[in-house]
Amino acid sequence: MRADRGFTLIELVAGMVVFSIVIVIVVNLVMSQASRSVDPVVQSRASHLAESLLQEIMRTRFDENSAASAPGSRCNEATPCTPSSGLGPDSGETRSNFDDVDDFHGLSVSGSSIQDSRGQAVSAGGNAAFAGFAVAVQVFYDDNLDGVRDGSGAYTGNVKLVSVTVTTPLNEAISFTAHRWNH
Repeated sequence: MRADRGFTLIELVAGMVVFSIVIVIVVNLVMSQASRSVDPVVQSRASHLAESLLQEIMRTRFDENSAASAPGSRCNEATPCTPSSGLGPDSGETRSNFDDVDDFHGLSVSGSSIQDSRGQAVSAGGNAAFAGFAVAVQVFYDDNLDGVRDGSGAYTGNVKLVSVTVTTPLNEAISFTAHRWNH
């Protein structure tokens, strides 16, 4: 009579192959889920970044040719607003002294170059808080509120669309928009 001898070498090798295949499948499933779990965190940070920049932009006046505080002195009444071709920062202006909405047109910053409204680097624990992020701003006239640029060249309007596009470290571009009226 033979005693129980355990597994044969072929059974052990076959078991290890099956076990390896199962491990590879499980690891692939876990890794794909792990990358997806980062998405909401990155999207939340992108939203925070865009919201803070939009608030900074919307605090400025509508146009260079509008009075800063006196009511009734809007551009396109006594003086024309800045034409489409002139949107963007005026000569010598930098973000620290942008004074109207369209000065932000063409602003493009990324990573450690992203600063708050006071010109301070945004950091957390000594590291750039928005490393891997990029921000681009576009401003144009959109009087009919359809999200499409109205006119070109000498065109002036009474509504500007501010579009802030944040590109995340996952290379996802997320756009945030707001309209600013000439009032």
